[in-house]
Amino acid sequence: MEILEKNLTRGGEFIIKETDCNDVFTPEDFTEEQKMMKDAVHDFAEKEIWGRKSEFEKHNYDLTFEVIKKAGDLGFLGVGVPEEYGGLGMPFTSSMLVCDYISGSSGSTSTAYGAHTGIGTFPILLYGNEEQKKKYVPKLATGEHIGAYCLTEPTAGSDANNGKTKAVLTADKKHYLITGQKMWISNAGYADIFTVFARIENDKNITAFIVPNNPENGIKLGNEESKLGIHSSSTRQVFFNETKVPVENMISERGNGFKIAMNALNIGRIKLAAAALDGERRVTKAAIQYANQREQFNSKIIEFGAVKEMLVKMATETYVDESATYRAAKNIEDRISILKSNGKTHQESELKGVEEYVVECSVLKVAVSDHLQNCTDLGIQVFGGMGYSTETPMESAWRDARIARIYEGTNEINKLVIIGMIIKKALKGHLNLIEKAEEVASELTEIPSFEIPEFDELFAEEKYVIKNLKKVFLMLAGAGMKKFGMDLEKEQEVLLRISEIIIEIYMSESAILRTEKNSKRFGSEKYISQIAMSKLYLYESCELTIKKAKELIVSLSEGSEQKFLLAGLKRFTKYFNYPNTIELKRQVAAVLEKENKYPF
Repeated sequence: MEILEKNLTRGGEFIIKETDCNDVFTPEDFTEEQKMMKDAVHDFAEKEIWGRKSEFEKHNYDLTFEVIKKAGDLGFLGVGVPEEYGGLGMPFTSSMLVCDYISGSSGSTSTAYGAHTGIGTFPILLYGNEEQKKKYVPKLATGEHIGAYCLTEPTAGSDANNGKTKAVLTADKKHYLITGQKMWISNAGYADIFTVFARIENDKNITAFIVPNNPENGIKLGNEESKLGIHSSSTRQVFFNETKVPVENMISERGNGFKIAMNALNIGRIKLAAAALDGERRVTKAAIQYANQREQFNSKIIEFGAVKEMLVKMATETYVDESATYRAAKNIEDRISILKSNGKTHQESELKGVEEYVVECSVLKVAVSDHLQNCTDLGIQVFGGMGYSTETPMESAWRDARIARIYEGTNEINKLVIIGMIIKKALKGHLNLIEKAEEVASELTEIPSFEIPEFDELFAEEKYVIKNLKKVFLMLAGAGMKKFGMDLEKEQEVLLRISEIIIEIYMSESAILRTEKNSKRFGSEKYISQIAMSKLYLYESCELTIKKAKELIVSLSEGSEQKFLLAGLKRFTKYFNYPNTIELKRQVAAVLEKENKYPF
């Protein structure tokens, strides 16, 4: 365990540290047990969800409820729940794996599953006392009870701590009377247990409560919301009118609700990334198969370069997303193991383990939800007019994908979380950010070397580029601090662009490390397409970094300082051997055409 801790990158540390490919986890590292679990979940999704996909577009909430119950019978709802509370007690990567392969068939079931197993269960599991966990978690883990999470209100969306719902202590001090309105509550139509956030008196922070769904106890549900997508996911308002809740149903401590809500969202963010992966695979596969059989101008459309470009982009982003998501998941799992070995409880270990990687959770939430939207949009484009028809799966996939950029905090909020947490970690001494920024500033004043480095190993130049992209981030962060000081946190336009650069660094590095690791152990000749996709994504990341960095430099500086920073940007985004992107895309497209699926 000591070796594990020594090699384990701390949360956010990727931005200032080089990572060895042997220290990352990849989907190719799944154990035999995990592979068996993946197959079982995939078979379940094929039969119970994908095979009935059209029914999920007809607002069939009972069908979604039925599927979730069946998933519970098979143990899929309690994968990460300890055995003593009715779960399977499997590691974090296994719970991510199940979330991945159960979620891709339908946005409705994905939402219901995620809401139940994540924010519907984890506040009680991770913050509840022993009595609460024994009473409620086993039934949630098996699906006997369905959970829902009541946080959002008309005046409290992204500003979650601004809720108006009140909890008033009764005269005998045995109950709280909860009164208020909650909205956009997933699973509300068939939930047995609500986790409700309310404010006691004029407390600064909200408090969390376990509230059984009893209509005779002042609980009323609104009508099902009419939504763009996820048509068979139950989404309703929930009204509480002096709902009587025993004082022992308070979760954790008074005023701790905001912390509970935020940590539940952190878990939800990385789980949302996992939930998008199989959706990307399925959409990509469908597009490839359609392009392989659709003929125009006496040729299959997959033979056209314009179609190849789209298919390769879909496959590349899917591959990158898998790489980054499982890299972060294993980091969290390893941190949890370290904490447990140091005597921490399961609750403390899981909370601290996820909390350590808040930056990565938000990076994944933004990147993967954006890529999922790209993938479904390109899927429609490959199908052409048929893609716009409800007779094909592309149209519903596109609509279902749109919510992912809003769930668990909008992507804009998460971008601000990324840079905010990096700054916070630096101030706490968890990230050596200031010293690294000073090193980059010093390097910029030195005369650059004109020697061409030797890139004689796989990805040698790509890792050189990634190292320099991290210097771009440090250069921009330093320029931002110089101009705005501690007021930098108020400059959202600046922070958004810096965060977008951080996101590209993590995602591109994850793909490079995955491919390097597997090429070394299995042979690079077997990973030609993965090598091509990793190079393609990094090149696009570098180009996006140049664009965002130029915008920032022009905004943050002028005169000689601006010229100095622009020269630094050119220096740190230089390729000595630019990749032939058209040829790389053709290589990948040839494999997609031959395999007639997403084969990686």
